Amino acid sequence: MRVATTIPLTDETITPVRLARELEQRGFQGLYLPEHTHIPISRESTGPMGDPLPRAYTRTLDPLVALGAAAAVTERLALGTSVTLVAQHDPIVLAKQAATVDRMSGGRFTLGVGLGWNREEAVDHGVPWRRRRSLVRDRLRLMRALWAPEPTAYEGEFGSVSASWAHPKPVRPGGPRVLLGGAADPRLFADVAELADGWMSVGGGGLARALPELRAAWVAAGRGPGEPEVVPGFLEPTPGKLARLRELGVSEVLLRLPSGDENEVMRALDAYARYL
Repeated sequence: MRVATTIPLTDETITPVRLARELEQRGFQGLYLPEHTHIPISRESTGPMGDPLPRAYTRTLDPLVALGAAAAVTERLALGTSVTLVAQHDPIVLAKQAATVDRMSGGRFTLGVGLGWNREEAVDHGVPWRRRRSLVRDRLRLMRALWAPEPTAYEGEFGSVSASWAHPKPVRPGGPRVLLGGAADPRLFADVAELADGWMSVGGGGLARALPELRAAWVAAGRGPGEPEVVPGFLEPTPGKLARLRELGVSEVLLRLPSGDENEVMRALDAYARYL
């Protein structure tokens, strides 16, 4: 089971270059970054950890730009998003950005995909909130058309692209690893089975109940012979928790790092060294 990390990096925290170098030197296996383009001050949406929101939510770096910087100073460290709010992006641009980071890193990139919780943020991007699941599905299909080895057209409900030269291509044929994030839900598991390589769960709770449903959806969609990858995100680790996840067949975990300065983050890495 790979041990990676996730952290909301901001203009006030440790830099992505410093953190990426330190993670690779210490033997951690990945760095995943969340995304918020902005946080409207007037907001009815409740934050995932309650309100008021932690300061870091309002100051996050662009994850793809930060991961590009991390890719340039590392050789082995996996790089990913936890998660990208795909509904808020132009899919043609996002497909190129993801493929570029994947190429820059030698195929080390994972696109974590989320629906988002902040209605006000999404509305500013023109996202029809109640239809954002369908929008994300549509945009992922369009992106896969651009990642295809030959020019491939796509016509969808929310967007289309003609058969085009679209480069660079991701290192892996068909696109980088894609994980869909969110709470356990039959609709999410159907989307994972159709469109992704696995599930980025919210923490590690309830996996024993959820994994049979996910694997059943995987089989029903004709995927296999392997199983979907399962990557619990934003974990507060304990030895017992990680042992249980390993027994469940979890392939990778994302340990939560504090959104702090260099000293604070280094203390957390020292504490997590026991799990490597």
